[in-house]
Amino acid sequence: MIPFALRLAVSGGRQAVARLLTIAAAAAVGVGLLLSTIAAVNAVGATNERMLWANSGAKSRTETAAVDPLWWRDRGPEFYDGERMLYFEVAATGPTSPVPPGLPKLPAAGEYYASPALAKLIRERPADQLADRFPGRLAGEIGDSALASPDSLVLIGGQDRATLAARPGARQITTIATALPPDCASDCPATGTRGDAMTLILSVVAGALLFPVVIFIGTATRLSAATREQRYAAMRLVGATPRQITLIAAAESTLAAVVGTALGFGLYLALRPLVATVPFTGDRFFVEDLALTAPQGLAVLLGVPVAAAVAARLALRRVTISPLGVSRRVTPRPPTVWRVVPLLAGLAELAWFVGRRPDTTNGQTAAYLTGFLVIMLGLVVAGPWLTMAAARAVAARTGRPATLIAVRRLADDPKAGFRSVAGLILALFVTTATVSIIGTIDANRGALSGDPQTRVAVEHGADSDQPPMTAAVPERVLADLKAVPGFRALAVAHANPDGLAREASRRPGGPAPLLADCADLAQVPVVGHCAPGAAVAAVEPYGFLSLTSQQAVEWPSAPITAEVAARLPVQSLYVTTDGSTAAKERVRTILSRAFPDHNARTVHDWGSAEQQILAGWRQLADVVLLTTLPIAGCSLAVSVVAGLSDRRRPFAMLRLTGAPLRLLRWVIALESALPLLVVAAIATGTGFGAAAMFLKSQMHYDLVSPGAVYFALVLLGLAVSLGIIASTLPLLKRITGPEAARNG
Repeated sequence: MIPFALRLAVSGGRQAVARLLTIAAAAAVGVGLLLSTIAAVNAVGATNERMLWANSGAKSRTETAAVDPLWWRDRGPEFYDGERMLYFEVAATGPTSPVPPGLPKLPAAGEYYASPALAKLIRERPADQLADRFPGRLAGEIGDSALASPDSLVLIGGQDRATLAARPGARQITTIATALPPDCASDCPATGTRGDAMTLILSVVAGALLFPVVIFIGTATRLSAATREQRYAAMRLVGATPRQITLIAAAESTLAAVVGTALGFGLYLALRPLVATVPFTGDRFFVEDLALTAPQGLAVLLGVPVAAAVAARLALRRVTISPLGVSRRVTPRPPTVWRVVPLLAGLAELAWFVGRRPDTTNGQTAAYLTGFLVIMLGLVVAGPWLTMAAARAVAARTGRPATLIAVRRLADDPKAGFRSVAGLILALFVTTATVSIIGTIDANRGALSGDPQTRVAVEHGADSDQPPMTAAVPERVLADLKAVPGFRALAVAHANPDGLAREASRRPGGPAPLLADCADLAQVPVVGHCAPGAAVAAVEPYGFLSLTSQQAVEWPSAPITAEVAARLPVQSLYVTTDGSTAAKERVRTILSRAFPDHNARTVHDWGSAEQQILAGWRQLADVVLLTTLPIAGCSLAVSVVAGLSDRRRPFAMLRLTGAPLRLLRWVIALESALPLLVVAAIATGTGFGAAAMFLKSQMHYDLVSPGAVYFALVLLGLAVSLGIIASTLPLLKRITGPEAARNG
């Protein structure tokens, strides 16, 4: 029976072959996207595993190996132009001291190994902006096995054993970490990307990408459905059993799906280099990390053809009821208003969690992912009823023949009318929600880039709850800073050991304010200013490196003279520049060499990680938009062509009775355009509503309009969709000639 079914599948001429090729193409796109998404999830885990070694110095790790210890020190977060850098100092105590991955050997004192990206920066940038921070010479590059990404900035420097042992934070280790320590609260520099969160994000994206593809496959399966139903009904009349008909129908789609699945694996391999460049986690992936496990590949290899067979069974289920099922067609039962319930339930579920955000990540995942999936399902379920309601409303207000015919047909069979635009509707909802959420997060967290006034500054020193940085700033350091091209001013923040003016602190119970000379503050107004006549101000610690300008802030006076404050230990330095990368990095280099136990920070550093992740999410939104809309557009074109093909005899009869071709074209156009425009407006509004409730519940953000670009893209997408509908109309003349009425 199967060989017969396969011969039958390709015996229908060019139309049958075109149908099979369309199903194969849809399956190939779906499989390629699915495998790429699964591989991206796997790559997140592989990236995290690559960097476990960087947590070797965590205090919560247990050392058990009987080897020569290795002195290890994490220099803390270093940055260059907003890019985070991992910097470790090591010193061997013997020949068996452990060696981190990616190194041929431990660096000797005065040597260091750098990742390829960092080594390139060191070679390309002036030494006083970067290389001078690292004592010694570049001995080689760190291998990929120790890097999370081709863009990772990592440096492992060798130090004298006695010198390193005396540095704060240095400790001896006997093993290189291969797993996260039990406690990584603030002790692990490379905890990696949270796999559960990224899996959630990529799973939603996979659904957003695959749903239009599934609809495309179903639409392609229904090509020439009327002709095939008549053929299958004739086979039933000559004795074929329902089971045999089901097998024949499934074999056609399964054949195309098998070919499409094979092509999909090839598409996945072709897409790997492109997917690797998308910074889902803030950085690119290594191509080899985008790999599949054997069970995953096998599941897709077997699952897609099975799904295609099921889709074929559902799409052509009518002919298995009775041999006369095709001839005895009646108007389908109209959808009821209860179809709107799932959509409203999904919206209500998201609304419930506004002000009731779950405390755990798993709880939040269950709450929000469930809500969005129910809304997506609700749009599909409610679509036919919405189409019917719109058609009836238009029918009550029009007298034009073409409009009446179109809306009456839609009202009689709204499922068929909505089916052609279902892919576009889901694409619009997902795109609207995704762009709105990411745009709002970006707008709210965009402040992480800092005000223009704050982006010109570099702060170096100890946190307010740590010991002071130095007793006094050496004159040589002050002279070097002032010699930097682009240097503007310097403010010194002194420790406050006696807790002066603590009552003026904005954070009761927090660290005592820092003390700053009012003459210094006058040079850097972005930090704030003193009260009239004051000599020393009590400045909140965050005021010296705030994301926003503190220029309007008047700090309370401290009961101390400027001379006495100048003799207090220095907690931090705040240097303003002309804002150029060269000036800021030269200042950072000078301060890093002078005070190597502390780190220099800029506002750009604070925001870089978040901005990278947001940039990755924006690219993800672009991928969703640029992938789903074309696929949904293809589904629309195939659906319209399928509808024309299945109804060519009725249209041919109308032409024979005198209906002008222009009227029939208007009927086809309105049948497709009305559900598209009506349900698109509802899907877009639903996307905005769902995004607003999620943002308010999860992040306490108010929805921010996605901007003119989004609306322009949506209008362009709708215009293209209408253009696709219009492009199929010339077929009407060719397929509705007199021979169609005679032979239909």
